[in-house]
Amino acid sequence: MKKTLMAALLVTACASFAAHAQDASSSDNGSSSSSASNGGWTGSGEFGFASATGNTRSQNVNAKLGLNQENEQWKNSFFLDVLRTKVQEKVVTPAGNTIDQFETTANRYDGGASVGYKLDPRSYIVGAARYDHDDFGANLWQGVVSIGYGYIAVKDARNELSFEIGPGYKEYRPAELPIVIDGVSVNQTQPVEHEAVARGLVNYKLRLTDNTSLEDTFLTEAGSKNTYIQNDAGLAVSMTRKLALKVGFQVRHNSTVLPGIKKTDTLTTTNLVYNF
Repeated sequence: MKKTLMAALLVTACASFAAHAQDASSSDNGSSSSSASNGGWTGSGEFGFASATGNTRSQNVNAKLGLNQENEQWKNSFFLDVLRTKVQEKVVTPAGNTIDQFETTANRYDGGASVGYKLDPRSYIVGAARYDHDDFGANLWQGVVSIGYGYIAVKDARNELSFEIGPGYKEYRPAELPIVIDGVSVNQTQPVEHEAVARGLVNYKLRLTDNTSLEDTFLTEAGSKNTYIQNDAGLAVSMTRKLALKVGFQVRHNSTVLPGIKKTDTLTTTNLVYNF
């Protein structure tokens, strides 16, 4: 499934870049303003870092990259997110000594892509792929491919609201479950699960002021074995045309998890954003 997801992401990327190249070529005969309104890519990169030293030591890094393209024919997007956290913990060595050392407590990365072909100015057919790896989550990894229908319900100077829905296929491996063998705790690898899912996506953007914007993205992948829900909300305040500060809040929920694992994870971030 991992290879399938990577191949799907590569195919969607190639298709979208080819479409962009065609748009750019056709727009060479027009004005630069027409090219800007019809095409091109926009994107943003986010980065947040926190470090504590002294009586306690910790390091936290989170980074995000997003690319988007929308013109008269295509509505495409790509994303990549990384989260890594280390904290100081007291560890007892085999010799019986207690030492302080860094232990990784969060290690997650996920990426995805969607390619939408517009049927008219508001509706489009969309193919999407997503892969998520989390060493400390409810699932060690999960991957989804889907195809569906999208609709842009609202799009004006201040608001943008779009919906996507369609069938998909999902594979995932639940988190390793600790078991005790001869008095020693051993992590037991779980079998890979797979199922058909219904994918739904709602994305809303609101420009509150000239330099303040709000965005909320709701994703659900509903299956008979497990339903995954993720909501990302962010408030960004621009400092310049390129730089902004953003506060984000993410909720991730799995309806079915192994014993001892929580169903819901949350993440709060404060990042520096560079728009390009």
